[in-house]
Amino acid sequence: MRVYWEDTDAGGIVFYANYLKFFERARTEWLRARGVEQQRLRETAGGLFVVSGTELRYHRPARLDDLLLVTADVTEAGRASLTIAQTARRDAPGGELLCEGTIRIGWVDANTVAPRRMPPELLHALGLGTGPG
Repeated sequence: MRVYWEDTDAGGIVFYANYLKFFERARTEWLRARGVEQQRLRETAGGLFVVSGTELRYHRPARLDDLLLVTADVTEAGRASLTIAQTARRDAPGGELLCEGTIRIGWVDANTVAPRRMPPELLHALGLGTGPG
């Protein structure tokens, strides 16, 4: 993804909280790449993901117009939550690490926001289960 003016402070450096936005976008695209569209998932399975915890470490600043490579990898999977390791690197030779984080997301009922087990179909789509049913 590209760093735009709206992502930066007056000095042209990415505002620290915007890495959370970059990570959110990467997780959404990670889901889409596996055929999981969050709105459709809410409608068909009656649940949704919510962020329950974050931990970030900043290494180097990203700047206006930088092209970033943002990754998302599941490091832990429970029945109702996932822990995802994420990185933001400059998308250039050497791939300089800019920010890394751990994001914990939970699966909840869309109406009550109470924790629920993830449906088997979702686990399968994410490569975490043996199959639907």
